[in-house]
Amino acid sequence: MSVKDVIKSSVYNSLGGGTNLTAKGILFILAAACLIGLYVYAVYKLTSKSAFYSKDLNVTIAGLPVIIAAIMVAMQSNLLVSLGMVGALSIVRFRSAIKNPLDLLYLFWSISAGIICGVGLTMLAIILCIIMTVMLLILEMIPNSKAPLLLIIRTGYENANWEEIVKTIRKHSKYMKEKSRNIRNEETEAIFEINTRMQNALLQDLKQNTQIKQINLLSHDGEYRI
Repeated sequence: MSVKDVIKSSVYNSLGGGTNLTAKGILFILAAACLIGLYVYAVYKLTSKSAFYSKDLNVTIAGLPVIIAAIMVAMQSNLLVSLGMVGALSIVRFRSAIKNPLDLLYLFWSISAGIICGVGLTMLAIILCIIMTVMLLILEMIPNSKAPLLLIIRTGYENANWEEIVKTIRKHSKYMKEKSRNIRNEETEAIFEINTRMQNALLQDLKQNTQIKQINLLSHDGEYRI
């Protein structure tokens, strides 16, 4: 048999396919992918914030490893199937909005686990799950610094003594930065970003200023990074 005949035979076998995996091996791969999907489902449900949690997204994350693993097994069995899968998946476009950027981590985790299981590296998929869980626990234990407060002051005079107001704010604040100042309908409104533990004392001192018409002190749940 010549080299040309060997090449033709190899290409023919690739096109005709047939995988070395037995039915038992395929079931093992799909079962492992299913268990890993359920594990990622549980981790996402326990760690996700209630405001961003979506059960539909979590079910999607749980099902992805099984689907991806099945696709990988099919792509290994036949070259024509592989080309067909690549062509089909290349024209599919997903436009679901992601509320929380952390959801992307779980989606890629789920897809990666499915690919790894599909090629038969189940132990690597398990190690990936362990490492990801430990990393998420460690990062979750790192506390976030408290976000600054927003102090909104409105005066009834355009020529209010803002130097005195700023001096009072600095007196009770570790950090102070003026964000904006607007004049409208003979009123001046200023927004300050402050960091203070003496909120009551600050409000009482500002209240003594007769030029101030309204005071608002706001806090938010946003994360502040140093």
